[in-house]
Amino acid sequence: MRICKQKKMIKYPKLCNLQFAICVAISLLLLSCAAPEKRPAPIPGYPKPYKIGKHWYQPMKHARGFRERGTASWYGKDFHGRKTSSGEAYNMYAMTAAHKTLPLGTYVRVCNLNNDETVDVRINDRGPFVRGRIIDLSYEAAQRIGLVGPGTVPVKIVALGSLKETVVGGKVQRTLVPGNYYVGDFTIQVGAFKDKENAVRLRNKLGETYKNAHITVYESAKKGTFYRVRVARCKALDQARKYAGSLQANGYPDAFVVAR
Repeated sequence: MRICKQKKMIKYPKLCNLQFAICVAISLLLLSCAAPEKRPAPIPGYPKPYKIGKHWYQPMKHARGFRERGTASWYGKDFHGRKTSSGEAYNMYAMTAAHKTLPLGTYVRVCNLNNDETVDVRINDRGPFVRGRIIDLSYEAAQRIGLVGPGTVPVKIVALGSLKETVVGGKVQRTLVPGNYYVGDFTIQVGAFKDKENAVRLRNKLGETYKNAHITVYESAKKGTFYRVRVARCKALDQARKYAGSLQANGYPDAFVVAR
C-alpha cells in the first residue's frame, strides 16, 4: 500500500499586506531623499525675506535710482480696513500702493503708459503676487490714472523720495523730498520731552559719549511744545542707520533716524 506524504503548507503574506509594505518602503525612501526647503539667509542691513506661497521675496535695502516697467492693478473695498504690511489699516481712498520689494514708506510716481496720467503714492503694503504685475494701487490712486475700468494697465514707476516734515509758524508742513534721499543730512533722535529739564539732562548725558548732542524745539498746534534730543550728523542714510543701531544696542531702544 502506497503511503502518500502530506505536503507542508507554505504560508504567504496576503497581497494587500505586501502592497502596504512596498508603499511604506517607497515613502521612507522618498522622505530620505527629499532635500529640506532652503530659506534665504538674511542679508546684513536688509529687511528680512518673506515667503508667499512657494516663493521667497527679498525687500530692497533702499530705492535709490529705482525704476521699473510692468503691469499695474488695484485693490479696493474687499481689503478696506484690513491690516497692511506696514501695520496700518488699508484705506482704499488714500494714496497708497503695494509692491513686493520696495522699502515700505517709499514714495513712487506711477505713470499709466496708455494715457500718460501720473499719480504719486506711498508704498505701505506687499503685493501684488500675481505673475507679471509689479504694483497694486489703492482704489483712489487707480481711479486718478484711469486704471479702475480696465483693471490692469502698463505702467512705469519711479522712486521719488521721502516725506520731510518742517515746522513753519507753529504749523507742520509736509513736503516730498525728490531725488536721492539716501544722501543728505541726517541725525538720530533719542528722545522727546515736554519738560525741558529732562531734555537737557539727556543731552548732557549723551554728550559725554556721542558727538553733536543737541536739542531741537518742536511746536505742535494740538499738543504744545516738545524738546527733541538728537545726536550726530551723518551724510548718508546707511551711516545714520548704523549709528542708530549702535544707540539702540547701548540702552536707547527708541533711537531713530531723521532728516534734517
